[in-house]
Amino acid sequence: MTATSLPTPVAAPRPSRARTDAAIRLVAAALLWLALLLVAYWWVADRGLQDLRGWESGLTSAGRLAGLASAVLLLAQVLLMARVPLLEGAFGQDRLARIHRVVGFTSFNLLVAHIVLITWGYAAGRLSATPGMLWDLTWHYPGMLLAVAGTIALVMVVVTSVKVARRRLRYESWHLLHLYGYLGAGLALPHQLWTGQELLDRPSATVFWWTAWAVTAGTVVVFRLVLPLWRSLRHGLRVAGVVTEAPGVVSVHLTGRGLHRLAGHSGSFFTWRFLTGPGWTRAHPYSLSAAPGAHGLRITVQAVGDGTAALAGVRPGTRVLVEGPYGRLSERARTRRRIALIGAGVGMAPLRSLAEGLAYEPGDAVVLHRFRDQPLFGAELDRLARVRGLGVVPLPGPRRRRDSWVGPGYEPYDDAQVLLGWVSDLADRDVYVCGPPGWTDSLVRAASAAGVPADQLHVETFGW
Repeated sequence: MTATSLPTPVAAPRPSRARTDAAIRLVAAALLWLALLLVAYWWVADRGLQDLRGWESGLTSAGRLAGLASAVLLLAQVLLMARVPLLEGAFGQDRLARIHRVVGFTSFNLLVAHIVLITWGYAAGRLSATPGMLWDLTWHYPGMLLAVAGTIALVMVVVTSVKVARRRLRYESWHLLHLYGYLGAGLALPHQLWTGQELLDRPSATVFWWTAWAVTAGTVVVFRLVLPLWRSLRHGLRVAGVVTEAPGVVSVHLTGRGLHRLAGHSGSFFTWRFLTGPGWTRAHPYSLSAAPGAHGLRITVQAVGDGTAALAGVRPGTRVLVEGPYGRLSERARTRRRIALIGAGVGMAPLRSLAEGLAYEPGDAVVLHRFRDQPLFGAELDRLARVRGLGVVPLPGPRRRRDSWVGPGYEPYDDAQVLLGWVSDLADRDVYVCGPPGWTDSLVRAASAAGVPADQLHVETFGW
């Protein structure tokens, strides 16, 4: 299918889907809290509270509790980013990433507390003896050397996840370093299963921890390795051509076998590996910029790093490995008959796909497109306006302020007033938003101030 053909729009989603996704989110949160409560119960049952009465025993007991909670959150952190379709569809990638960040930093802080408190307690509560005790524990306790190596790997992940550090790294470097999180979690396993009192003294706890680790490891293997490899081999994706859309922006057209079974939806994204030589192992997330069809897919990419810049020179016939589809910026999140699609720059890619693939009557869908110099997909959106009655509002020029989504010329009005000026019934629509993080944050604030409920705001950022 070419990028400008118009497929038969999919049917609007059933309201029950939103309820199902809400139920999945509730169950996932409940399972996490139940796991934390369960390990806390075992800690209490093993005299954890009584041990707090003494100085030395209290340090050790608090360290044990911190370690147990850290281990649960570490497993949850891995599962959150294991690309489990059930979680991806219910939460969406942006929300999963935010939860993953909070859970990850909390787990790491508890891990540090665990190390400090346990070592301090084993040193008879003497701070001066703590360094020597840490050395002794590392060299003489089973699994501790592996645990130290795992901790170092997790430190690398946490340090490079701090926003200041992330801004200084290329995406490719950050992605590679972030994979050490799996290594850190894996190296912690022998230490916990060989020396952890709570894992060894109670059969139910032993079964719980072994099962939790096995399920987590199996989930990663299935959804990050086996399923993507199977899909890539099954569909045999190859590059059909590369088209320049604007300065620094290209569209990559792809063909393959049985693409109607790939389960991609308008607005969803995949992670892609183009087998062009060095660097092919690093995956990049790109959204579909045209409604998927049986004969082809299209992604549109802006050159912001080595991997994205290299796509302009990809040759037709290049093989592609793919993971996905992912994301909640799709028909699945829809709850209202009318929709508003609001994007900036290359963030228009998934919105262009939604404008083509979603079902709507003339006048029920509107696109607000922020761009600096040249509109992306201008001719294609104009065609959708003629054929399907899509409302198109181009908003050219730079932002008036860094904390505003609005361009110049609206000085008497705040961001929410400008938004309502263009779409007066915004609160009665599903609002799909995609763009860079700062711009997206300002747009979400404006939409919320304009009365859009949180469950009608569907957001995806293309920053990392």
